[in-house]
Amino acid sequence: MFSDHRGISEHYRALEKYLHAYSRVDQVMNRTAMTIAVSCISCVAVAAASHTQAQSCNSEAHRQFDFWLGEWEVRTADGTLAGQNRISSTQNGCVLHEQYSTPGTFEGQSLNSFDTGRQLWHQTWVDNTGTLLLLEGKFTGTQMVLQGETSSRDGSITHHRIQWTPNKDGSVRQHWQSHTGNGQWSDLFDGLYIKKIGNKR
Repeated sequence: MFSDHRGISEHYRALEKYLHAYSRVDQVMNRTAMTIAVSCISCVAVAAASHTQAQSCNSEAHRQFDFWLGEWEVRTADGTLAGQNRISSTQNGCVLHEQYSTPGTFEGQSLNSFDTGRQLWHQTWVDNTGTLLLLEGKFTGTQMVLQGETSSRDGSITHHRIQWTPNKDGSVRQHWQSHTGNGQWSDLFDGLYIKKIGNKR
């Protein structure tokens, strides 16, 4: 009788060990399945986000300023070299980055992007003299026209208008004008962008 009870006890202990081991295996399998599921969801989310980013700046409006892309020599109306300018596409084609320098020490940069919500182009220009120029506007017919204002310490306002016009020969004219409130535009800069040799874009 004693041996029968002992056998039953050993049988129950063996069964408990088996059930415990099975429970651990089941937990591991559940965790593995959950990890795989989460990984799959993450992969799908990343792929969807990448697709959205790739498509977000592919409209015709986002490509309106692409004629400005490239490595350029910038010359004044009399042919004098004014500077070098490099316009590159960045942020998945959503931003044009301008890097300008002159034969002297002056240099500056701008970021240009199309605001889908307002259907406007925006440019932020900064340079090594401390100038901050914010411009906004549209591509109108055959040229990009951006306008903005700057303020002096005495509170006076200067209005700015810059026009970029692509020419048939691949060059680009940049015409910068300003006025101080009288409505009479005066030229600040009238230059021609000429592609550097070997640069197709």
